[in-house]
Amino acid sequence: MLVLTLTLLFIPLKAENPACRLHAKPDVPQHSKNGDIIIGGIFSFHITPLNCLCFFSVNIKEFLFAQTMIFATEEINNNPDLLPNVSLGYKIYDDCRSMSLAIRRAMSLLNGQEESNSSFSSNSCEKPSSVNAIIGLSDSSATKGVASSVGPFHIPVISYYATCACLSDKKEFPTFFRTIPSDYYQSKALAQIVKYFGWTWIGAIRTDRDYGNIGMATFLDIVQQEGVCVEYSEAIVRATPREKILKIVDVIKRSTSKVVVVFASYVDLEFLIQELLTQKVFGLQWVGSEGWISNEYLAIPENYKVLGGAIGCVINNDIIPGLQEFFQNISPSDIPDDSNYNQTARAATGLKDLRQLNIQYADVPELRITSNVYKAMYAIAHSLHKIYECQEGQGPFENKTCANKTKIEPWQLIQYMKNVNFTTKYGEKVYFDENGDPIARYDLVNWQLSKEGTIQFVTVGLCTRKAIQKGKPVCCFDCLPCAEGEISNATDSVDCIKCNLEYKANEKRDKCILKETEFLSFGEIMGILLVIFSLLGTCMTIAVALVFFLYRDTPIVRANNSELSFLLLLSLALCFLCSLTFIGQPSDWSCMLRHTAFGITFVMCISCVLGKTIVVLMAFRATLPGNNIMKWFGPAQQRLSVFSLSFIQILICALWLIVSPPFPNRNMKHYKDRIILECDLGSVAVFYAVLGYIGLLSSMCFLLSFLARKLPDNFNEAKYITFSMLIFCAVWVTFIPAYISSPGKYTVAVEIFAILASSFGLLFCIFFPKCHIILLKPENNTKKHLMGKMVEKCG
Repeated sequence: MLVLTLTLLFIPLKAENPACRLHAKPDVPQHSKNGDIIIGGIFSFHITPLNCLCFFSVNIKEFLFAQTMIFATEEINNNPDLLPNVSLGYKIYDDCRSMSLAIRRAMSLLNGQEESNSSFSSNSCEKPSSVNAIIGLSDSSATKGVASSVGPFHIPVISYYATCACLSDKKEFPTFFRTIPSDYYQSKALAQIVKYFGWTWIGAIRTDRDYGNIGMATFLDIVQQEGVCVEYSEAIVRATPREKILKIVDVIKRSTSKVVVVFASYVDLEFLIQELLTQKVFGLQWVGSEGWISNEYLAIPENYKVLGGAIGCVINNDIIPGLQEFFQNISPSDIPDDSNYNQTARAATGLKDLRQLNIQYADVPELRITSNVYKAMYAIAHSLHKIYECQEGQGPFENKTCANKTKIEPWQLIQYMKNVNFTTKYGEKVYFDENGDPIARYDLVNWQLSKEGTIQFVTVGLCTRKAIQKGKPVCCFDCLPCAEGEISNATDSVDCIKCNLEYKANEKRDKCILKETEFLSFGEIMGILLVIFSLLGTCMTIAVALVFFLYRDTPIVRANNSELSFLLLLSLALCFLCSLTFIGQPSDWSCMLRHTAFGITFVMCISCVLGKTIVVLMAFRATLPGNNIMKWFGPAQQRLSVFSLSFIQILICALWLIVSPPFPNRNMKHYKDRIILECDLGSVAVFYAVLGYIGLLSSMCFLLSFLARKLPDNFNEAKYITFSMLIFCAVWVTFIPAYISSPGKYTVAVEIFAILASSFGLLFCIFFPKCHIILLKPENNTKKHLMGKMVEKCG
């Protein structure tokens, strides 16, 4: 076996064919011209491919796009200031709107197989690329296929019509550029239209290809964040069965939304519009993408019944000087002797003589794209011009070298195209961002019916930060103000810079200034009034305590448990004073003190009131024969109950300060123009635990005082306690929602108001009736009077 193998290895072999030869008929371009640098072009002259050949359904629009490329090439070659002594040539193919044919045409441009087969006569398979760049295509899906196929060969592809946002992915399409904006920006523009008109209930229809699926997905993401609801979302393609079309029409008829957003091409939308017209589905507001909104085939008077009033985005209409005349001079005799291309020209002139077509392309929205083809050709030319201008030692390549000017490689052209920046002769600035996309600019057009009964696309707006000045060249524009919180401090800038959180934009939106800080201060009117009421309450409490002390031996003071009364008055004075800690600029100690002092002093108040209520109930029970209940709740027990109940609140506050204490915070969420200095609660749960404990004690006090309200008049203190607890509970029940909803310093004001209102309620209801008797009716402040009323009540 080993001998046989070695024998076979030494047998001389002869190849019947050269190492590299063509196995298929070469593809011949529809139009070509020799030059020092060759640029490829792929356009969809036909729509219907048949057996890899293109027949019928001539697309005049694409034919004119190709003519624009020829026009731009001739114009560049005749310009002595751009690429002097260098001529540009072209090879233009027809892809018949087929992805497979588009990729095949791209491969033909790469290997130049339409040339003599001698290119492959040697045993070497290596052959330089036939073209340095490719301009094309119209369809996003086909463009993805071509860009993926030629990417490994480092051939730049510049599309004039492929808008899918997916093509901005430089990892997948590193050599792709385009002169038409990405659909991402169009999706944002359509979302802004929906938001501007306040449409919150819409339907959505899209082309079931990359163009529609990705564009609509971006649009839906944006509008749903704005609170817009989508009732239905349907997908269509040209080959959709009629049953599917009828189903979509039925969905539209049964829906309650009156706004339909369509992200589709006119080819896919045509049959749906025809069916809607047949079934008389009128009265809807249509919002459209540039794929159909300005298409002349849809814009016929019959369709106006369905699409009348439609609004959408179109590419800006840039008029190219001399192009219209070039179109009008096209004739079959100008076409080289090429059977395929002559068929295209004859088919086109069979529809209308191109010489007599009198194309007013400035008024035909579909021909707006011609400027994109024009800009693509000039972007290549300017990049090549920079290559030829390069000086050794200043180049962009390794060791600052330049490209070999006698043999420019496509990958070298890509490097220059990334940085190309020029202005067209009609005033538009052209450059590519890091994704190979141009600056986004759209016209907003509205379908309107003219007096003659034809449909007009009336421009009603412009989507860009540059607002073109009416009646002036495109280079003249007004700068729209930046959004709130953003500035632009560079002349003619189209971008705005966002200010830091602690800064805001000035009135001119050209400078970031420090935001004002806001808090409840002692110097403002609201702060002064609250301080006055706080000190007034404290003084009144001290005055009441002084009256009780001077008349401490009188029956009415002794009968109302003077010890608990003095302790309650002390607590009330502290409550009035603790409200002062809420005023002024928050600091670490004031934030911790204000909430803990408030919680503890209020529990002391309620505990004293609760103790007084229990004393009233037990004192009445003690009057019954054989009842010794008062010995179980004497003065010592009363003091112990107050301090025990207060100690629980002290433990809660201590836990609060240990685990997550309140701290000063700069709140920038409520207002965009100022910063609120406030005390953050730290642990919200513990804060509500403090309030909940106060609420529990006040509820118990209210319940017991309510039960004691019918006791004899000498113990009628229960009635006043009931009323005071009713005020207390009402104040704090309304406090919580007011506290949550009040912004900024008004939150603090609401809390202080609740403290003062409930404190005044306790002071007025419990102590003022007694002071009235002590000071104004001393004849009623006798034991005989009190005992007499008791006997009268009991009798």
